Amino acid sequence: MSPPIRFLTTADGVRLAACSWGEGPPLVFVRGWMSNVELQWDIPAFVSFFEPFARHYRLVFYDTRGNGISDRDMPEIDLEGLLLDLDAVIAAFAPEPAVLYGQCFGGPIAIRYAARHPGRVSRLILDGTYARGDALGTREQRDRLLTMMRDEPEAAMFTLGYYTDPKAEQNISLADHYRELRRTPQYVTMEAAIKLYTVGFDLDVEDDLARIGCPTLVMHRRNNASIPFAAGRNLASRIKGAEFVAQQGTAANPWYGDAADVQRAVATFLGIPLDDRARQPARGAPVTIMFTDMESSTALTQRLGDAAAQDLLRRHNGIVRDALMRHGGREIKHTGDGIMASFSSPFAATECAIHIQRSLDATSGDAGDAVRVRIGLNAGEPIAEDDDLFGTAVQLAARTCAHAAPGQILVSNVVRELTAGKGLLYADIGQVELRGFEDPVHLYEVRWQH
Repeated sequence: MSPPIRFLTTADGVRLAACSWGEGPPLVFVRGWMSNVELQWDIPAFVSFFEPFARHYRLVFYDTRGNGISDRDMPEIDLEGLLLDLDAVIAAFAPEPAVLYGQCFGGPIAIRYAARHPGRVSRLILDGTYARGDALGTREQRDRLLTMMRDEPEAAMFTLGYYTDPKAEQNISLADHYRELRRTPQYVTMEAAIKLYTVGFDLDVEDDLARIGCPTLVMHRRNNASIPFAAGRNLASRIKGAEFVAQQGTAANPWYGDAADVQRAVATFLGIPLDDRARQPARGAPVTIMFTDMESSTALTQRLGDAAAQDLLRRHNGIVRDALMRHGGREIKHTGDGIMASFSSPFAATECAIHIQRSLDATSGDAGDAVRVRIGLNAGEPIAEDDDLFGTAVQLAARTCAHAAPGQILVSNVVRELTAGKGLLYADIGQVELRGFEDPVHLYEVRWQH
């Protein structure tokens, strides 16, 4: 599941798909090939990498021509066309100068755009990229890869996967790396991939580097097997005032490998706090706390087996995290069978809970494939410490969740009162004895069925 997608039309009539996440000044992620603005949200590492920046910026993602759900059947693809793609995205999503984050094959696109349109770019981030196609290898190596892409597409995909990260099979954090490669047809056709790679090999934007006047960060992993480290260092040396950050690792995509190191460099460059504790409520600040809990997860494992039960847990996690993203919630921690989250608004928290139940209901098949969760909400003034929340308000939310039936949303009286007049439907459960609380607690059920 993804944020709402907009379809744009470029100056030369190509239809593009784009979406945005977060609020604030625009930050446009420029990725040259193999993207899909619907499927990227299924990659946990991708979402986790960008989540801290979505708190401070409106992140904009798009599929270039030939990619994802943008127009794919392009007779020709060249750098000028890819610049028209970015121009359409900037026009639609960036009323003020945008940060451009050019990664891998997207770097040269961002470089030329920043050089041509200095008034539209506030800052430039270049991550694991290059200025000249001949930096990627010899003519013989290029021709061998393009021939493989034409004649042996499956082998070519796994060769490209190796160059994206040679240590993927040994690195547990990259478990979805090769799984994503198997979905390549949903990202890009081989015909389009060949055209995009040909553009990438042929381009030369080195003369544009001297014309870049905005603050620029260049990052490159020392053992990047796709794009040599020297190519990144060359970029930094030719852009006036650019900062260069050398990083350890082999992964080409920043959300794989040591993603935290990349996040720190970007956050420092943008001048934003990366630590979640900067967003956590101070002692005494009111928040609404939500717990989810999957029904009989142990019994599910026994009945379905480890793999099938884990698939159901992933479905739960994906739906909950998508709902949190849409409703402004922050995941505090995974509890094993569920997720604990916090919200600044009790109405947003309740709407999020309804979204979760409706989404789970819509995606459940037969009884053996159904994912049913209990959800409990309470509002109060927890204590924030070490990236977690503690105190009576949290304990009451957890106990409220435990008292709910599968498929039910229960809230404390304070949540009901704070959301009065918002159009929510409640059923009075009455006074309930909850473990650990001396006095009965008044609970209400949220009616979420259509």
